[in-house]
Amino acid sequence: MPSLRQVRLIGKPVVFTASLLPLAWLVAGAAGVGGVDLGVNPVETIQDTAGIWALRFLLLTLSMTPLRHATGQAWPLQFRRMLGLFAFTYAAVHFANYLALDRAFDFMEIIPDLTKRPFIMVGAAALLMLLPLAITSTAGWRRRLGPRWIALHRLVYPLTILVCWHFWWQVKKDVTEPLVYSLILASLLGLRMWRSRRKTGMLT
Repeated sequence: MPSLRQVRLIGKPVVFTASLLPLAWLVAGAAGVGGVDLGVNPVETIQDTAGIWALRFLLLTLSMTPLRHATGQAWPLQFRRMLGLFAFTYAAVHFANYLALDRAFDFMEIIPDLTKRPFIMVGAAALLMLLPLAITSTAGWRRRLGPRWIALHRLVYPLTILVCWHFWWQVKKDVTEPLVYSLILASLLGLRMWRSRRKTGMLT
C-alpha cells in the first residue's frame, strides 16, 4: 500500500495529469491541433464527452470512501477533493458548451428548452448543487463551516442521482450506458447504507 507521502509526491500528480487528458483532447480537437478530430458535430462531441466525464468523476469521488474501508488505508481519501473538483470542471464545460456553442447565449431558445427538454433542468439543478461543494472544498472552508460542512457535502449523493437521471432522460433509445452508471451509483450508495446500518447496530 502506498504511504501518504508517496500519494502526495507521486499519486496526486499522476491522477491530476490523467484527469486532464479528456479536457486536453477536447481543447486540441477544438483548436484543430494534434490531429484530433471531434467528428462531424464537434459541439455535440464536446457536450457528450464533458458530461460523461463529469459523471465518471462523481462516481470516482464517491468510490474513495468504500475503497478506504476495503483497503483499511487512508490514502484513497487523499484523492477525493481532486476528483470532486474535476467533476465540477467537466460539468462546467458541459454546461458552458450548451450555453455558448450550442445555444449561442440565445435565452429565447434556452428558456423553452427547460420545458421542452426537462432533462436540461435536471442537469442544471445538479450543477447548482455541485457549485457550493466546489467552492467550499478547501480546508479553510471546512474549518469555517464546522459540522455544517459535512451536511453540505452530503449533497453529492442527491446531485449524482440527478446527473444519472439527466443522462437517462437525455438518451432516446439505448439506455444501456446510463443504466450501467446508475447501477454503479446504486452499488456505492448501497454500500454506504449497509455500513451505516451496521455501524448503528453495533452501537445499539
